[in-house]
Amino acid sequence: LPGGYNMELNEEATNVSQGQKQLLTIARAILADPKILILDEATSSVDTRTEVLIQKAMDNLMKGRTSFIIAHRLSTIRDADLILVMKDGDIVEQGTHEALLDKGGFYADLYNSQFESTDQTCA
Repeated sequence: LPGGYNMELNEEATNVSQGQKQLLTIARAILADPKILILDEATSSVDTRTEVLIQKAMDNLMKGRTSFIIAHRLSTIRDADLILVMKDGDIVEQGTHEALLDKGGFYADLYNSQFESTDQTCA
């Protein structure tokens, strides 16, 4: 990359894909070693295989720091200490992944629907 990690990324950048932008942003976060980490759909534009690798690195990055993860892919937040579930701008449920699945509410419906659609795609 021109400029390496310091390459300026903006919405108009046509020399890198959206997935590459996300990977560069994650790499910068790892190098910055912040006390607080905020990730908003950090892996939404990468393939599933890459997401698994990124998730392993992110698990290590989040240790010992406050992290806020905003995600629609619920597989990326399974190991969170606390999940806040929002619907129409309101927090409707909170708990761990297992507790929310056991509750059988909105989170469980969302989670199960994501994996049902994945199962149907693979069939």
